[in-house]
Amino acid sequence: MTPNFDAQIRAALGTDLPAFEGLTVTGEGELPACFAVSDLALSTICAAMGEVAALTGAGRAVVDRRLALKWFDMTLKPDAWQLPSAWDAIAGDYEAADGWIRLHTNAPHHRDAALSVLGTPAEREQVAARVATWAKDALERAIVEAGGAAAAMHSLDTWQRHPQGQAVAAEPLIAWEATGVAPRDTRLKGLRVLDLTRVLAGPVATRFLSGFGADVLRIDPAWWSEPGVEPEVTLGKRRAGLDLTAQEDRATFRHLLSKADVLVHGYRAGALEALGFGPEARQAIAPGLIDVSLNAYGWTGPWAGRRGFDSLVQMSSGIACEGMRLTAGDRPRPLPVQALDHGTGYLMAAAVLRALRRRQTTGKAWSARLSLARVAGVLTQAGARDLSGAALGDLVSDWSESVEQTDWGPARRVIFPGTLDGAGPSWPRAAGRLRVDPAAW
Repeated sequence: MTPNFDAQIRAALGTDLPAFEGLTVTGEGELPACFAVSDLALSTICAAMGEVAALTGAGRAVVDRRLALKWFDMTLKPDAWQLPSAWDAIAGDYEAADGWIRLHTNAPHHRDAALSVLGTPAEREQVAARVATWAKDALERAIVEAGGAAAAMHSLDTWQRHPQGQAVAAEPLIAWEATGVAPRDTRLKGLRVLDLTRVLAGPVATRFLSGFGADVLRIDPAWWSEPGVEPEVTLGKRRAGLDLTAQEDRATFRHLLSKADVLVHGYRAGALEALGFGPEARQAIAPGLIDVSLNAYGWTGPWAGRRGFDSLVQMSSGIACEGMRLTAGDRPRPLPVQALDHGTGYLMAAAVLRALRRRQTTGKAWSARLSLARVAGVLTQAGARDLSGAALGDLVSDWSESVEQTDWGPARRVIFPGTLDGAGPSWPRAAGRLRVDPAAW
C-alpha cells in the first residue's frame, strides 16, 4: 500500500488555502530501501512544485518520479575532475560495548570533540578500539556534552518510548505562527531570501527557491566549510561571509535582515537568540519577515538544542536499526539517500511559498518550524517493509545537455524533476565556493 504522505503534507501546510490540483506525475522508479523513501521523495517535491505553481499561477505542473529520486541524492557529474568525499575519514558507525553508535565528524570542531572524549588520534582503527570500550549511550552523551555530534542506535520501539521520541511525535509536521502585519506582495521573482543554513536540508530549500526566481544570499562564518556538498547546495546562490559574534558583522547582518523578505535558518534552538537575533528581534528589524527554521531533533523535549544531522537522526529514530533487522545485517543499515534532509528541505521551500500566499490573504507574516526528526516520524509511521527497489542506473536522458561551469570545473547536472507549463527551474549562478560575494543585496 502506498503511504498517504500527500494528505499529511497538505494538512501540515494548512487547509486555509487550496492546494494546487493540476499536478501530473510521470516516470517510475523505486530506491532500494526498507521504508517508503521513494514515495516521500515524490510527495515532498510535489508539495514544493504545487506551491510554486499556485503562487505563480502556472496552469500545469509536472513531476517525474525517476528524476525526483535522483534529486534526493547527488546531482552533479564532474567533467575531468572529482567530487570531494562527503564524509570525513573518522565519520561513520562504530560498535560500542553494548550496540552501535555513529560519529559525525565532518566539521573539524565536531571531530576534535569526539577525539578528545575518546583520547585517540584521528586514526580510524584506534577510534574503533576505543569506542568498543564504551557503552553507546554514555559515549553519545559525553561527545554531545563536549560539543560534538554523535548518535547511539535505537530501535523503533526504543525511540517511541524515549522522552525525545515522544516529544517529537507530539509536534506538528510544520508548526505555524502568525508573527505580525506584513505587506501583501507575493512576488517570487527577486524575493530576497537570507540563507543561514548548512548541510543539507536548508540549502536544498533555498536551492529550490533560487531556481524559481528568488534572490538567495547565503551567509557563512570564515571557519565553516562543507566541501563534500558545496557543489550540490550552492547552485543559484550568492555566497558571503560574516561572523555573527563580531560586532561589525552583526551590524552588517542586521542591515541585510532589514531588507530581506524571507529568512531561512538552521541554527539550533536558542542559538540566534544568544546572538541577539531572537524571533521578536528579527520581526522588529524586518517587520513582515517570513521566517522558516529547521532543527534536527525537534523543538521540544530534552534534545531540542542538540546538534544533529540526517545520518544521526536515522540512528536515533530507529531507521538504521530497522534496516539492519529487515536485511538480517550485522551493522546499521541507513536509507540509501539522506531522505530526511532532502524531504525536509522541499517541505521548507513549500512552507516559504505557502507563507507568501497566506500573507496575501491574511495580511500577516508567518513563521514555520520543521525538524528532521519529525519527518523521520512521518516515514517510520508509514511502516517498514522488506528491502524493495533497485539502483536507478545512469540513463543519458537523466542529464542536462548544458554544461555548468562550477568553481571546481565543468559538470553536468541531473535534469530537475519538476516543470511549470513546460519549463524547469533556471538558476542564475553555477555552484561555487563559499564566501566569494559581498554581504550585500
